[in-house]
Amino acid sequence: MVTVGIDSGSQNTKGVLMKDDKVLSSFMLATKFDANKAGQDVYKNLLKGDMAVFENKIDKIIATGSGRNMISFADDVVNEVISASKGMYFINPNIQLLIDIGAEGSHVISLSEDGKIIKYQANDKCASGAGMFIEAMARALQISVEDIGDYSLRHKKEITTNAQCVVFAESEVISLIHRKESREDIAHGIHVGICNRISSLIKRVGIRDEVALIGGPGHNKGLTECMSTILKRDIFVPEEMDYVNAIGAALYE
Repeated sequence: MVTVGIDSGSQNTKGVLMKDDKVLSSFMLATKFDANKAGQDVYKNLLKGDMAVFENKIDKIIATGSGRNMISFADDVVNEVISASKGMYFINPNIQLLIDIGAEGSHVISLSEDGKIIKYQANDKCASGAGMFIEAMARALQISVEDIGDYSLRHKKEITTNAQCVVFAESEVISLIHRKESREDIAHGIHVGICNRISSLIKRVGIRDEVALIGGPGHNKGLTECMSTILKRDIFVPEEMDYVNAIGAALYE
């Protein structure tokens, strides 16, 4: 069976082409202002080169993500909680607690031994525990979002940041800069604040032993280490962290 999973996020659109439960190709690009066009462009890129032989052999196309209902060419849609759970179970069936951090929201999902959803909590009303918040704080610190995690890892002391609203948080960061606090210490404080907010979601579903983190912020080693310290658990970050939801969508029946 040949399937395509399209994960239409507010920031990036990801896709995978799968045949008989094996990922054959993957592609990601910025969603920009047209989710459907981004989905179409991802789909076309999945079928380039050697993969073109599958163009007329696709059994189904499943969309997930915040823009899933805008993907006009999809045969079906599935929500992010189900796609994340299915994708994670495919990659690592031992995971019991899944942290999915997107651009605008985050989910924590407790999973059974067979990958079924036991309980979940979402923070999709505010970006304070998501990727866009990290980007805004990086801009306030005048460093790149790719570097903020490395800055955090070099911190020398603990700084607490409390503001959750992006506007107030930027003001708080600027105040800390004026107090001559180092960018490294401020960056760490920002990560602690984000991890504390995600931890509050985790408390509602229950902490588990085997924990994974997926989504773009999973590339941020400072965030991953901070989360590991707060939860007192090792955090599994799969190489396919950007594509877990797309894989789960492709596996959806």
